[in-house]
Formats: sequence, C-alpha cells, structure tokens
Amino acid sequence: MMGERTVMQEALFYSFRIEEHVPGDHLLRSIDRFVDLSGIREHLKPFYSAMGRPSIDPELMIRMLIVGYCMGIRSERRLCEEVHLNLAYRWFCRLDLDGAVPDHSTFSKNRHGRFRDSDLLRKLFELTVERCMAEGLVGAEGFAVDASLIRADVHRQRSVPGEEGLPPEASGRAVAEYLEVLDDAAFGGSTPVTPKRINLTDPASRWTAATRERAFYAYSTNYLIDLDHAVIVDVEATTAIRQAEVLAQRRMIERTQERFGLWPEKLVADTAYGSAPNLAWLVEERGIEPHIPVFEKSARNDGTFARSDFTYDHEDDSYICPAGNRLRRSNRNFSTPRSGIDKDGSIRYRARQQDCQTCTLRQRCTPNMPARKVTRSVYEGARDLTREITASDAYRVSSRQRKKVEMLFAHLKRILKLDRVRLRGPNGTKDEFHLAAAAQNLRKLVKMKPIPGLAPA
Repeated sequence: MMGERTVMQEALFYSFRIEEHVPGDHLLRSIDRFVDLSGIREHLKPFYSAMGRPSIDPELMIRMLIVGYCMGIRSERRLCEEVHLNLAYRWFCRLDLDGAVPDHSTFSKNRHGRFRDSDLLRKLFELTVERCMAEGLVGAEGFAVDASLIRADVHRQRSVPGEEGLPPEASGRAVAEYLEVLDDAAFGGSTPVTPKRINLTDPASRWTAATRERAFYAYSTNYLIDLDHAVIVDVEATTAIRQAEVLAQRRMIERTQERFGLWPEKLVADTAYGSAPNLAWLVEERGIEPHIPVFEKSARNDGTFARSDFTYDHEDDSYICPAGNRLRRSNRNFSTPRSGIDKDGSIRYRARQQDCQTCTLRQRCTPNMPARKVTRSVYEGARDLTREITASDAYRVSSRQRKKVEMLFAHLKRILKLDRVRLRGPNGTKDEFHLAAAAQNLRKLVKMKPIPGLAPA
C-alpha cells in the first residue's frame, strides 16, 4: 500500500534531547572527554568589568573555536552558521535548541581584546599538552622540530621594495603590530638583511621563494613534537626565514623545560638547524644530543683537498695536511697574544709558505694561493660530536622519525585547511597557530585513547 506524505503539524510540546541525536562515534563526542575549560572563567576574570551587562560566556566561544579548528571550518561567519544548524556542534558547545549563537563579530572583538591580553589561546594549547602528558602520550625521550610556510592573507601587488621601507601613510592593526615586533628576533630582528619586498597590508609577513611555487608572502609555524606519539609540545610563529626558525627552536625547548619540566635526550631536525652555534647550544648548554645533519660549507667541487682531508691534532691545536705539514693559527710570535678568532666565530689555520711552495701536492691543495688556509669553528667540538651521531644506526632511526612532524604539517594544511592564515599580523598568526596545534593534539588524544567499546577510526 502506497503511503501518503505526512504534512508537518505544529505540536504544543516536544520531547527532544540533543544528547540522543549525537552518534556515539562522532569526533566531537570523543574530543569532549578531553576538554576541561573549568579554569577559563577564573583566568579571564581580571579582564572583565564587575559592572555592566553580562557578556557572552567565554567558554562558549572557546568551544566554538575548538569546533571550527577541529572540523576545518576557517570562517567565523560560517562557524556561527554551522553551530546554529548542526546538532552535534550545539551539543559540544552546551547549547540547547533555542540557545543563541554569538555573532561572528564577537569573536574578533574578544580575540583582539581579552583573549590576546590574557594569552588565553596559549593557555588552551598548553592544557591539551598537559592532558596528553596525563594520558601517557609524551615520553620526552626525543623531540623533533621543524617549520612550515603558511601563506599570509595579503595581495602580492600591494607592496613596496624593501629598501624603501614602510611608507608613513601605512596604517592598520597589522602595521601597528609589525612596528611593535621590529626588535623581536622572531620577526623584525631575525636578520640584518633587508627584505626584498614589504607588504603594506601585513608587513610582518615575509616574501619568500623557498618552495617550487611562485614566490609569496608567508609566516612560519614551528612545531616541537614528542617522538613517541607525535604530540605537539610547543608551537611558535615566526617570520619565514631560517634564522627565525632556529631561534624559535631554542625558545620552544626552553619554554617546554620551564613549563612542563620536559628534558629530551635528543633533538631530531633537518640541516637548517645544523649551524655550529645551534649545535653548541644544544650540546653544551642543554645537554641534548643533536640528531641533525651538520651544516657544511667546506666542501669543494674543483678537485682540490677539502677540509675533511686535513687531520686535526687536539693536543697541538693544529691541522696536518695530506703531505704531512702542519697548519697553525699563527706562524709568528706576537708580543701581544692574539685569539685568532674571526667575527663569525671561525679560527684560521695557515700553512707556511715555504712548505706549500715545495710541496708535490700543491696543485691538488692550493694552486692559486701561496699557502693553504683551513678554517675551524670555535664550536667544532659540538660539530664533531654531531658528525659521530649522524654516522650511527640511531641516527638512521631518527631520520625516519623526523617524518612525523612533516606529517603533522600535511594534516594541518589538508585536513584542518590551514594553508593560509585568515588573521593578519604577528598576534593574529600566533592565535591561529595555537588553536590549530590544540586541535591537532585533541585529535591525537581521540586516536590514541578511543571511547571504550568503539573501534578506533
């Protein structure tokens, strides 16, 4: 028998519980077990007035932001629409059917005001790290660090040459934030090199051609992860240059040690972190084994002897060339002793001219100079230790483990849709990176600690 369409009729009363309509295996139901925002109100209390109309509950806004970043909803306007329509989102945000959803402009006001002044989003990220530690997902035996470029929300053509500097008429929140961080090594003070171009909309973003794509303006998101389960233990936003990324690595290690008491035995990274000063900082100041390829500039492609062909004598503090002659810091005795250390932290060892002139290997060693010179870093001890590590079997294992942080960046851009920042300026970028890292940690908790009785996804 063919049924007839039932015409909707208004009822006087409904018995409806959102809880019953959220599937047991829904992602947000699993995430909700690990979200405890009970301390948010107390943390924000100094930033609210004791008088006036009650504000929108800050916990509601934080829960909505978690929904947005966990589900890849980047637009705040669309996020408000989705929470209004989606029962699972309403359930997670503790809204009933007639609960009012905040206007999208409320997020902007709080992000640029109370949330930023109180460093709330940083605290939210740290809460996820503490929960991962409590669940036993952080072993702290080894960390990995890397950085990834995230496009800035700017127009390529709205820029000026770097040597001209920012014009006086440039204005806006992002411009003001850029001027505030000019001395911060993570942004303006990373390098004395003048940028090729400065964007007028977001001057803190950096013009980069580091990828195979067409050059673009970008920021760098820096991750420090634990190698056991790829939990993000710290995140830092910087300008898109290598010097800033190395500084971010130091900041994250120091902050992780101070905030969580995590002291890793080893750090895994790529060649960008293999500079001599950085390796010395890891080995001598932090006692961390660097599983990092040494950044070398001594290799030669003209067939002549490289520095690796010379043997260093620790007791005599000299190099022995392939012909058996010695290269010393100085072949003269000065009345006033000289350190022999250049401004870049290098020590030059020189052969005697008469030794090179009569040497049978001169054409393979120094055909165009009267005598051969070899440079050695003041941090060469740390570099030698790192070279020994990179020749070990443990390093080959570490090289495979380093892919974990690269997979997190792929997840960030493809699943969470953060391949381009929406907020401008250093502060807005920090907010986005903190929220994205918090969302990734929450999703990691769901994967590693599924609801009992449910098969993991």
